[in-house]
Amino acid sequence: MQFFRNVASEMRKTSWPKRKELTRYTITVLVTVSFLTLFLWAVDLGLSFVVREVLKL
Repeated sequence: MQFFRNVASEMRKTSWPKRKELTRYTITVLVTVSFLTLFLWAVDLGLSFVVREVLKL
């Protein structure tokens, strides 16, 4: 039980982000994930093309 009391006590000390900050962080994460998805898709497409061309020889 002491453990849970300590957890509750620490959670009250936690500084949670405000709504504006949380929105900004969420948008940043979504943009980053979208960019990485497109980048990795392009790399995969390029490597697939190269492998197909090499295997044709």
